[in-house]
Amino acid sequence: MIVKTLTVTNKLGIHARPAGMIVDITGPAKSDISIVFDGSKANAKSILNVMMLAIPSGSEVRFEVDGDDEEQVVAQLEQLFHDNFNEEAC
Repeated sequence: MIVKTLTVTNKLGIHARPAGMIVDITGPAKSDISIVFDGSKANAKSILNVMMLAIPSGSEVRFEVDGDDEEQVVAQLEQLFHDNFNEEAC
């Protein structure tokens, strides 16, 4: 299992579009993937679960990835966060 903490640096936080981008990566993955924020843990393959966390800009989120493709999934998530979800940085 890989546990990776990433910081949300886009201006609007994780709203519908970034949540969809996360699910685009996690949904097809073979690994089990959870996203943890502010004491709440959610299935990172569900756009509704990710959106319900209401993660604002500047927050740290933790991904717990366990499975055959965990390294690939973590690398894709790191790139997505690094690119600010293709939005303006805060």
